[in-house]
Amino acid sequence: MTIEQVIEQASEYQDKDNIALIKKAYDFASSAHGEQTRKSGELYIQHPLHTAFILAQIKSDLPTILAGLLHDVPEDTSTTLDDIRETFGEEVAHLVEGITKLSKIRYRGIQRYRESLRKMFLAMAEDLRVILIKFADRLHNLRTLDVLPKEKQKRIAQETLEIYAPIAGLLGIWSLRWQMEDICFKYLYPEEYKQLEYKYEIEKKVELKKYIEKLRHIVSEKLTEEQIPHHIDGRFKHLYSIWQKMQQKHRKFDEIHDVFALRVIVNTLPDCYKALGIIHSIWKPNYTRFKDYIAVPKPNGYRSIHTTVFGPEGKPTEFQIRTKQMHEEALYGISAHWHYKQKRGGDSEKTPRWVQEILEIQREATSSQQFLKEVKLDIFRDRIFVFTPKGDVHDLPGNASPVDFAYSIHTDVGNKCVSARINGRLAALETPLKNGDMVEIVTDQNRAGPNYDWLGFVKTRRARDKIKQYARRSRLETIKRFIPGLK
Repeated sequence: MTIEQVIEQASEYQDKDNIALIKKAYDFASSAHGEQTRKSGELYIQHPLHTAFILAQIKSDLPTILAGLLHDVPEDTSTTLDDIRETFGEEVAHLVEGITKLSKIRYRGIQRYRESLRKMFLAMAEDLRVILIKFADRLHNLRTLDVLPKEKQKRIAQETLEIYAPIAGLLGIWSLRWQMEDICFKYLYPEEYKQLEYKYEIEKKVELKKYIEKLRHIVSEKLTEEQIPHHIDGRFKHLYSIWQKMQQKHRKFDEIHDVFALRVIVNTLPDCYKALGIIHSIWKPNYTRFKDYIAVPKPNGYRSIHTTVFGPEGKPTEFQIRTKQMHEEALYGISAHWHYKQKRGGDSEKTPRWVQEILEIQREATSSQQFLKEVKLDIFRDRIFVFTPKGDVHDLPGNASPVDFAYSIHTDVGNKCVSARINGRLAALETPLKNGDMVEIVTDQNRAGPNYDWLGFVKTRRARDKIKQYARRSRLETIKRFIPGLK
């Protein structure tokens, strides 16, 4: 990796003055690291170069790229954070300081590890750009894992799979999540990885590429006739996600059919819907597999139209339709989202709701163990969005119940709920909700309060806390009735 490659990548969206600063940061870091080498034997400066390149790929802002180049300087050289602050300013120094703190996370007994993770989540909640640098740093370290002892390889891979990859997904940075997961899969399950890689890469992809090219040609011809500028490519699912599906559904590789999709990239929002109409005019759609994430984006901001059609020979085929901006946001998540907001002159610092949830958990947790448990339970689950009859969207963990939904609306709604209508049909309060469900909560103002048995199925911390809170208050009131004068 060279600084010229980093500059070429950053030049796609950074101006000349910013490029000059990137070169300055490289010279600064290169001078500080000098002849230091990594375990692989290569010069240490290669690591910050790769980190900065990955950050430029996901359209990170200038201070983040500069911090990526400088992130190991204070810890591994005689150059100090104050030197960085004096040369590059407070913002860059703040990011370098944040990533320096995160680099101290080491497995030294479970309690210290939990405390380190707690600090990581809090640093992330303070400034999400810190975790972007950590992702880039971690991804390059994963790519060079082969020089480490096997035990360390597995520890780093397991930590990445449990912590970093889910956070990347929550931030919508799928390009980094997929890469991290596949590398971790390779080190944690080497035999399964080799078998699947052979079946998928050698046997299946050759056959699918011909099929994809056939469909691409048919759709491209029709879009051109309608004068819709476009780009179409085939997207293959990643090995780890295929293996996960095999495990979850107890299926063999040959029984997994949705291993690819065609992406149709167009220029404008209206063109997305025109392209959808054209595809549906060519092949019959499967309406049970249609999702409009443009009209209703996912909680992490993901936007795209997904439709599955019965293609040639009746083969189910998924199309994903989006604009170029939506495509980059789908790959690079919140980083690309900020980039486009800055181009429009908007505020790039809007924090996702789940990050605010981390801060709430931190305020209420009594120990690092409880904090990490709550974060894993509430934050790392797959997120779904559920609607009220008025169209308001509520972001919940996967398989949340109507009771969780009721408490997300208001404590009184949760305490007084007696039943629910899901998509117009009466349903039990323990029914798992699915993405896109419309839920109406039926309440009874005469109801005394929540049922303690609900704790057996609720998924959110808010619902659990409110039910327990009511139970404690109810017990206290009962005691007061029997002990006059007790306050």
